[in-house]
Amino acid sequence: MAGNEREAGQLYPVAKAIITPVFRFSWRFHVEGLENVPTEGPALICPNHTSVMDSFFVPAALPRRITYVGKSEYMDSWKTKHLFPAMGMIPIDRGGGSASERALAAAERVLARGELFGIYPEGTRSRDGVLYKGHTGPARLALRTGAPIIPVGIRGSREIMPPEARFPAPFRPVVIRFGAPVSVDRYAGRASDRLVLRQIIDEVMFSIRVLSGQDYVNTYATKKAEALPTDVAQIGAPHPAARGGNGHGAPDPDASARLDADADAERPSAAAALAGARRRS
Repeated sequence: MAGNEREAGQLYPVAKAIITPVFRFSWRFHVEGLENVPTEGPALICPNHTSVMDSFFVPAALPRRITYVGKSEYMDSWKTKHLFPAMGMIPIDRGGGSASERALAAAERVLARGELFGIYPEGTRSRDGVLYKGHTGPARLALRTGAPIIPVGIRGSREIMPPEARFPAPFRPVVIRFGAPVSVDRYAGRASDRLVLRQIIDEVMFSIRVLSGQDYVNTYATKKAEALPTDVAQIGAPHPAARGGNGHGAPDPDASARLDADADAERPSAAAALAGARRRS
């Protein structure tokens, strides 16, 4: 793992210097809220995730280096084995031991160096474009390190490269909004409290919903989610993929998704309360 970390990101300055102008020429970037990203020190960057392009758009928008973790299978493909590590991805082997703990340890080392660490709280891409319930791994990580969580809302990336598309569509707009930091200082020492973890991540997901303009469903994303009818794309509305099951689905085996080790689906969610408030208003 240490060797992988040393390799990851060695070419980040070169890759960013090349990719950023190319991306800004190829798509119409609109970036808001960069003042919410600390200019130094650790922070967790938590975006919504509707397209594979998100992992390139966020680094292109940030003035600082950002590191992600990803499944080691990316290293088996000629298309990604050099590009992803160059952009700072740390590969995590899913076999042998706890992938979640290895991912967590890698993230803690990145944050201990005072850097930015990126993680998708939904755990996998949203195939239908709605915002799904967040896993509590980012909240646990923030409590263990004291790093603030920066919610990020991305709009337009799914239109640029939707699921199953082979190539992105050029010259379309993409909006990236960085929200106000979510501080976890008031919950210090409560990293094992599942209700606290759920409360933190629900606050993050609510901010992402506001920033992205997405509809929210109070169930976890699955790798192959069904299309969501627009009439039920509301906070707290049951998603068709959740019917007949336990609501958990089968998250994409990204290392970031494995940061959520607790079974908190049965816990009451703040999102439900937000849904009621939204309907009453």
